[in-house]
Amino acid sequence: MTAVPGRRSSTFTRLLRQGFTDPAAAEVLLALPAMAPVRDDSVLLDALGAAADPDLALRGLVRLVEAQDPEEPRVFLDTLVAAKPLRDRLLGVLGASEALGDHLARHPGDWRVLATYESTDLHPGVPEFEECLADATDPESLRVDYRRCLLAIAARDVCGLTDVAQTAAELADLATATLRAALAIAQAAAPDDAARCRLAIIALGKCGGHELNYVSDVDVVFVAEPFGGADENSAIQAATRLASHLMRICSETTVEGTIWPVDANLRPEGRNGPLVRTLSSHLAYYQRWAKTWEFQALLKARPVAGDSALGQEYIDAVSPLVWQAAERENFVADVQKMRRRVIDNIPAAEVERELKLGPGGLRDVEFAVQLLQLVHGRADNTLHSGSTLEALHALAEGGYVGRVDAAQLDDAYRFLRAMEHRIQLYRLRRTHLVPEAEEDLRRLGRSLGLRVDPVAELNRSWRRHAAVVRRLHEKLFYRPLLDAVAQLASGETRLSTKAAGQRLEALGYADPSAALRHLEALASGVSRKAAIQRTLLPVLLGWFADSADPDAGLLGFRKVSDALGKTPWYLRLLRDEGAAAENLARVLSAGRLAPDLLLRAPEAVAILGNPGGLDPRRRDHLEPEILAAVGRAVTAEDAVVAARGVRRRELFRTAAADLIGSYGTEESPAEADPGALVDRVGLAITDLNAATIAGALRAAVRERWGDELPTRFAVIGMGRFGGRELAYGSDADVLFVHQPREGVDEQEAAKAANTVVTEMRRLLQVPTADPPLLIDADLRPEGKSGPLVRTLASYEAYYRRWALGWESQALLRAEPMAGDPELGARFIDLIDPLRYPVEGLGDDAVREIRRLKARMESERLPRGADATLHTKLGRGGLSDVEWTVQLIQMQHAWREPGLRTTRTRPALAAAQHAGLIGTEEAQILDEAWVLATRVRNGVMLVRGRAGDTFPSDGRELAAVGRYLGYEPGHVGDMLDDYRRTTRRARAVMETLFYGA
Repeated sequence: MTAVPGRRSSTFTRLLRQGFTDPAAAEVLLALPAMAPVRDDSVLLDALGAAADPDLALRGLVRLVEAQDPEEPRVFLDTLVAAKPLRDRLLGVLGASEALGDHLARHPGDWRVLATYESTDLHPGVPEFEECLADATDPESLRVDYRRCLLAIAARDVCGLTDVAQTAAELADLATATLRAALAIAQAAAPDDAARCRLAIIALGKCGGHELNYVSDVDVVFVAEPFGGADENSAIQAATRLASHLMRICSETTVEGTIWPVDANLRPEGRNGPLVRTLSSHLAYYQRWAKTWEFQALLKARPVAGDSALGQEYIDAVSPLVWQAAERENFVADVQKMRRRVIDNIPAAEVERELKLGPGGLRDVEFAVQLLQLVHGRADNTLHSGSTLEALHALAEGGYVGRVDAAQLDDAYRFLRAMEHRIQLYRLRRTHLVPEAEEDLRRLGRSLGLRVDPVAELNRSWRRHAAVVRRLHEKLFYRPLLDAVAQLASGETRLSTKAAGQRLEALGYADPSAALRHLEALASGVSRKAAIQRTLLPVLLGWFADSADPDAGLLGFRKVSDALGKTPWYLRLLRDEGAAAENLARVLSAGRLAPDLLLRAPEAVAILGNPGGLDPRRRDHLEPEILAAVGRAVTAEDAVVAARGVRRRELFRTAAADLIGSYGTEESPAEADPGALVDRVGLAITDLNAATIAGALRAAVRERWGDELPTRFAVIGMGRFGGRELAYGSDADVLFVHQPREGVDEQEAAKAANTVVTEMRRLLQVPTADPPLLIDADLRPEGKSGPLVRTLASYEAYYRRWALGWESQALLRAEPMAGDPELGARFIDLIDPLRYPVEGLGDDAVREIRRLKARMESERLPRGADATLHTKLGRGGLSDVEWTVQLIQMQHAWREPGLRTTRTRPALAAAQHAGLIGTEEAQILDEAWVLATRVRNGVMLVRGRAGDTFPSDGRELAAVGRYLGYEPGHVGDMLDDYRRTTRRARAVMETLFYGA
């Protein structure tokens, strides 16, 4: 508020009290000679103070008075003083719309359209607007006449003579009349084109639904047929010229502004398709190629201009297709895609101010209503309305939405639309952002009737209504499902079993009958457990529906709830810890592995509610826990059961973190770096398996010898185990080494070592429902023919005399994993010269490695496997990348310390840093290796068993796609991307490895 030095006049004080924010400037304007009638009239001053922005209204009034003809100002002001309706309308518009104030300053006689309203003028329709635009013979006069009509609509709006729905309908009717007038101008300019074709204009979107904004694109589709003997081609060309001219008339900007953009991008093929098509061409496209969202757009279609008979033919032809859309095979995938588009492409800084696309915004309401229309409108013609509010009312009347819920949503939608209208009315600009400036918020709040503290009241009301809308999926989609099965006493909305099944099917549930049984089991009754489930389930059902397998998610939740339902902390955790419930829903519906682990240890649900619960536990924490559990066990079998219990819990932790990191949640968006996810999983499973093997070793030793084995013993990890790159289904490749203790006979030591190895393998191979931990010692000297365990001296003798090239290569990934750490370190010292040979490899050794790789490619790929999709042995897969990196290590690690690592990605990065491989080539190999590893992890997570290629089952394939970040319906893109990525990796491999 402006501070005024010195003594304040009574006028200043009065203006301040009446709501002027700059009373000093208002005093100056009122002191103008032409404004004397206003200055001296308390009624006019009160009317200015009642405007949304009194300062803006006064400035607009001054401009309007000054723009009158010399003899007119007095007549105008006398009329304003005498006629309260004119005063309220005019000052109301001037205080709410700077743009319409500009129009009145350019056309000062237009105030007369506000002077009188007959009863028929209060709600004009298309004929009345056509009459107002009848004199427009060129684009410029049409713009002026359009703004004059808009002025009258805005006056009725700000004075409360029309509600938000009536205002939106009037705007749509004005748009219809304007399209007709623009078409008439285009036809008059090209009579030959007009004579060649029948052209119909179909309105879609808000115009088609009779709910247009003040400033909005008008979505249309053009359909044409030959006329007057013209052939189809020339008729379409003529219609295209007419349609293009019409779009320019409405869309071009001049000193009179723009009417609005005509948007034809919802036509078949969008911008890439022809602007105008025949009716048969439209139908051919919709029957063969259209996506679900295109039928959703057609839901509001209605003919508005041009050949009315042709327009009606179009509607009659496409309407049956609209109401069959929910039966389409890709309906669920398209629906999920549309849901995720709601807040796409909104700048982060604007999300909270977005009335249309933001969370709890207008698009949420419109989308939800339209989806319910598509689902239930197949069998109920009363739902076939293009208006959001009318459709919402029909859904409530039909019992598809609760009446209270519908009323709350109606109220919220009307408030948000009113906000949108008033924001756009200010400058007649297409915007859906709530302003940030205090003065703008004040004007907006006052325009909506909030006068005590407009800014605070506006923010409270806006947030309250947005919160109602945020719950729309619970309110509209899922709560009636619970009412249908839970036999609630209130029973406000009771969907029929058929309607409930239709809704579940549309949301992606493949077995709606089973889903309804699960809901009934979970939510029925009057127990506290059932009451909490009824609170949780609406949100959970939405998360399940957003997954690749909603049925599995709901079934898993029922099983977990059956197991833990009587545990006091379980439902409290899900109810009170927001992240826990969403995390559980994501985990249960993403595949079989994590739910199977959880169902064997349901108490692990607690991990999902702990802020740090998903962080992997390192080996230095896991091994003491497992060893302590082994120490408490009575038998070796009991000890391994205890170790497996820890492993099961930690595998679940790793899998849950992987899934949540890949899918993301509301509180934790999906992790952007796939390589980081792969590394985290590989390290976590390696640490876990190493700790489990240490536990099995302790159990095997304690059973026979107590605390100390007669020989020192170490387990050396090999392959992906030694590389700390294990996947969920990987075996643990190992070597066993021992060294007799001082004073122990060598044969006795060897017997003890072999007994320990045999017992460890037996204990770890006892049948279990958990993912197995298989120890594979086939990389030992002499392979399956050689002894399972050797002394350090025996290894030294063998490697010195008999080691083959592949054995040296295999040792690149050797790392101690369990047992005696000093013995493990001595083994590494022994093999370093072998795996990092001084001066690198000779030509013969390189040729031998290449020969072995080529032989493996030709012999080991499973018969019938697609070489372009096999993650391990296929083109550009794991083997190609790893053999390339390992060849570089054996050639150069003797002089590049960075290459002396058992891990693939760090070795590749070191090779690139040393200049042994180009940056682009390193990135290509790294991307392929990460992708192939993620596919293997995804397959295990989804199917519950390991696999080296993509699943053949459609739902499993879709679930792997979701894990990899692909939207539903895009598995083809996933396979194409995999082939492209690995094809590039193979090309790099052939150059670096084979020297091609």
